[in-house]
Amino acid sequence: MTPDPRIIVALDFPDGDGALALASRLDPQQCRVKVGKELYTAAGPLLVEKLRKAGFGVFLDLKYHDIPNTVAGACRAAAALGVWMINVHALGGRAMMAAAREALAGSANRPRLTAVTLLTSLDAGDMAEIGLSGSPTDAVVKLARLAQACGLDGVVCSPQEAVLLRSACGKDFCLVTPGIRPAEFGKDDQNRVATPRQALADGADYLVIGRPITRAPDPLAALRRIHHEIS
Repeated sequence: MTPDPRIIVALDFPDGDGALALASRLDPQQCRVKVGKELYTAAGPLLVEKLRKAGFGVFLDLKYHDIPNTVAGACRAAAALGVWMINVHALGGRAMMAAAREALAGSANRPRLTAVTLLTSLDAGDMAEIGLSGSPTDAVVKLARLAQACGLDGVVCSPQEAVLLRSACGKDFCLVTPGIRPAEFGKDDQNRVATPRQALADGADYLVIGRPITRAPDPLAALRRIHHEIS
């Protein structure tokens, strides 16, 4: 049994049936699961309820990014679903992130609140194209410090920024890292990646892992192999 599983399996499926079928082949004592935009749009709150009843902690990865009042309402609705973690987009700014934090203050079982800094699919060229100056690393550190100043629990970031963020934000700031690939896997569509062992050594708290587990012939065996790698 793992009291605080560090692996979050990304259920990147187009429908609830596929996600639940995969989840049934995992062990909720060894991982949490992530529900993102496509899956949540297709299957909605009922899927979250089923995953929770199966024993999984759920990271609802919807990256709320809107005016403060709208984001606050979305965060309250997410908390009512009983999820373990939710996130907002740090580019929404200080007022939006503060509103999200305040909306969760009265929750009986408050989910962890994290912010997305910069999408792991973006590089410096992409940033310049959309009008953001500086390097991805500069942007991530600045946005993470803003999220911390707004009282959020942590950020979702590339594992390659984990060392800098651990130094910039301290040991108690939660770092959730997608872009995790065991050494034998490719990068797929993410540019800033790391192995599980390297990400944890660099300061990550939780590892979001999708295809290396969800596309494995035996997902539970793949999950256990990664646990062995990081133990």
